[in-house]
Amino acid sequence: MEGAAKEEGGGEKGLLLLSGGIDSPVAGWMAIRAGARIAAVHFSSEPFVGPEVEGKCRVLAQKIGLSEFESVPIGALLEKLARDAKFELYYVLQKRLMLRLAGEVARRVGATFLVTGENLGQVSSQTMRNLEAIDSAAPLPVARPLIGMDKEEIVAMAKRIGTFEISKGPEACCVLGPKHPSTAASPADALAEEERLKNTQGGWPSG
Repeated sequence: MEGAAKEEGGGEKGLLLLSGGIDSPVAGWMAIRAGARIAAVHFSSEPFVGPEVEGKCRVLAQKIGLSEFESVPIGALLEKLARDAKFELYYVLQKRLMLRLAGEVARRVGATFLVTGENLGQVSSQTMRNLEAIDSAAPLPVARPLIGMDKEEIVAMAKRIGTFEISKGPEACCVLGPKHPSTAASPADALAEEERLKNTQGGWPSG
């Protein structure tokens, strides 16, 4: 097991969206190996998951050599999405929300780009159409080191770097989402739904 990647220290600084699943720590490890300086943010779904999910993310951050870690609670916003939004758009709207909030964290920590563990086709919501809809809300460039890898390759890499046993299990980001999400959302679809949410009780964060 390789564990922490060696930081070169001279690259640009990125912010890793760390979910606690298998993919995102591998993406962070690969970004560090490529020479980037990486901080991590976890978007907590509590109270719909227990505090052990955030704890797992902290362990994963340490495992791949990250010293900067921040947790942002979004449970109430995810509950609103599940209750008030078009349910098939849940994952696209969730990712758009996370990218916007990650942009705020990135500005505080001096990061110039975001890093995610998304890859094409691994789950039904990760299609090029959906990624286009997600990226249209991104305040910073989004790096996806795993974009062309399949699940077997990612699992093999996770085992190699020692994160697999920590990560395995259900993904916390999936607890409120639909079983059959949209696979062809457009930026216009997502934006229209966000505008509608702004007019519901409690509103919705502005993009």
